[in-house]
Amino acid sequence: MPSGPVQAGETIGACVARNLASKVDLAEIAHLEQLETRSEPDRDPFQRTIATAYLGLVPSTAKPQLPPNAAWIRTEELPTMAFDHASLVRSAMERLERKLSYSNIGFGLAPAEFTLAQLRDIYRAALGYDVSATNLQRVLKRRGQLEPTGRTAAAGGVADVRRPSTVSPGRACRSPTRSPPSDRSIPTRLVRPSMETEPAVRGGR
Repeated sequence: MPSGPVQAGETIGACVARNLASKVDLAEIAHLEQLETRSEPDRDPFQRTIATAYLGLVPSTAKPQLPPNAAWIRTEELPTMAFDHASLVRSAMERLERKLSYSNIGFGLAPAEFTLAQLRDIYRAALGYDVSATNLQRVLKRRGQLEPTGRTAAAGGVADVRRPSTVSPGRACRSPTRSPPSDRSIPTRLVRPSMETEPAVRGGR
């Protein structure tokens, strides 16, 4: 959770970008939104501190050069954290889980091109239970949020295929636009597996 004080003449958004770039080598992220502001008088035992937290998404293919004092940590394996930081992580995960069910925010965790299997795995990791790739494909295509690239995943890269109209778990897809997440409603069945064919399985994030 890279953070730091807002400098004179700096907006909160600029402060977020500066800290991500300087502390964890994230010069660009796929999605950023304000999460909440914490102003409890006793949240910091040393001084009065008001904190505004943001939720940021990084594509699963990103490989920033983390400094020795930073690491990627699974949300279910958090170490002891200072102040109210653990509850901020929980708030961020709850926000992400909710928005995955009604927006296209999941594309912020995916590379520019991906297979349905990769996108399903992203949803499954974030939600903590299995996801139906069939339902995911059907709903995203109906909403115009998924299109085939005409290529398919292959060892060592992505190869051309002759049937670009076909979208399947092994074929490369993309979002028509890499725009900010839309709040257009996506039914819960998008992220919940079909009970007849794919019973839900709880898992780690």
